[in-house]
Amino acid sequence: MTLFNVYPLYDIEPVRAQGSYLWDKNGQQYLDLYGGHAVISIGHTHPVYVRRLTQQLKNIGFYSNSVKIPSQEELADKLGKISGLKDYYLFLVNSGAEANENALKLASFYNGRKKIIAFSKGFHGRTSAAVAVTDNPAIKAPINFDDHVQILPFNDVEAVKRAIDTDTCAVIVEGIQGVGGIQVASDEFLKTIRKACDKTGAIFIHDSVQCGYGRSGKFFSFQHSGVKPDIISTAKGMGNGFPIGSILISPKFQAKHGMLGTTFGGNHLACTAANAVLDVIKKEKLVQNAATVGDYLFENLKGFSGIKELRGKGLMIGIEFEQPVEPIRNALLFDQKIFTGVAGKHTMRLLPSLALTTKEADIFLDALKKVLAKV
Repeated sequence: MTLFNVYPLYDIEPVRAQGSYLWDKNGQQYLDLYGGHAVISIGHTHPVYVRRLTQQLKNIGFYSNSVKIPSQEELADKLGKISGLKDYYLFLVNSGAEANENALKLASFYNGRKKIIAFSKGFHGRTSAAVAVTDNPAIKAPINFDDHVQILPFNDVEAVKRAIDTDTCAVIVEGIQGVGGIQVASDEFLKTIRKACDKTGAIFIHDSVQCGYGRSGKFFSFQHSGVKPDIISTAKGMGNGFPIGSILISPKFQAKHGMLGTTFGGNHLACTAANAVLDVIKKEKLVQNAATVGDYLFENLKGFSGIKELRGKGLMIGIEFEQPVEPIRNALLFDQKIFTGVAGKHTMRLLPSLALTTKEADIFLDALKKVLAKV
């Protein structure tokens, strides 16, 4: 048997990681400014994280949600406090797609409707309901029917006012689009969605899978706009590499036994990882660090020639170049030994650990100057 070949791979094999660095099998060191798609939130192999997961594995690694798992309650309490959403409920799953899947299902249970509003360049996952609201026909199979979905232009306030009505089940939006090129939702746009949902009984779902968990310089990116969604989906940085996701659910919803379910969601190891992440974020003030180092990068990148636009917040940064991004990314990776990401043909994505230092930011800035002088 061989692997199903769906991933284009770089000829790099990381074998060790620490903080913001990776080392390959040949001992070559790389600066990681991508975090494996925004997953590494507190840094690779953080000692608190490693110690707690190791100890948990020695005790019990898994049992199902048919028994009490106290670390779930611990996680709900810590997440409520650090996010300021103490009155919300928590449902634990395994991934961002599964979180959005359950968010959409819960919205439909709540109001009995099925029309969904989503937005251009949005990405919400590859499972059935999640991919239906994703603006990418190339990853939709015929079984992923989307007749119930209306895609509106991102950040178009007037389109939102016209489209959301009493037939609308839910509106799903990323506060900062990741795959879509680090496009930031405006305050007016998010406030208009909130007002329209309140007026029509539609559910406001905020996809915080990539832009949440401190990455924007606030715990959730919508907090920059002062709105409160009805359901918030999370994953990515939640487990610092251990698979875990969740939805945070407004108190307007009422739970019923059997309404939602999962085998692996909220297992002992996943909750241990997530609790360790929140403890480190709080103790090391990583949300504040994301804001500080993000501002530092933005300010320094403004002086670079060849950059068409800078977008994002905190340590979720999109750099749109006047030329194609792929040669720049490849030069950074293979010549300067720095991992970055891309979105589209001209935009670089920076999604480093929230513990990134200004010294590490300077390494990137110096390397980018060298690369742009040559390409």
